[in-house]
Amino acid sequence: MKDNHAFNEKNALQLDQQMCFALYSANLALHKVYRKLLSQLELTYPQYLVMLVLWERDEITVSDIGERLFLDSATLDAAAEASGGRRAAGALSRRRRRTAR
Repeated sequence: MKDNHAFNEKNALQLDQQMCFALYSANLALHKVYRKLLSQLELTYPQYLVMLVLWERDEITVSDIGERLFLDSATLDAAAEASGGRRAAGALSRRRRRTAR
């Protein structure tokens, strides 16, 4: 009996065989669900992630949030300034660090 799903070069290049496409599709589906839920809170998905980090830890720097979420400072600034300039629904404030790292 021949296995129709046996690995070969031809089916290895098919879209359905690509792990990256499966992850991409799952990511799209997940974001669609979150977008609907978070829109009721007037939060974007990046803002939601920032809020999760803030709920875990007080007094965290923007760079520490960026490291935790694998986001650059430009993306974090955009998340903080979204929704009419409110800083992540009023939860963020900026302060200069008094001591050097």
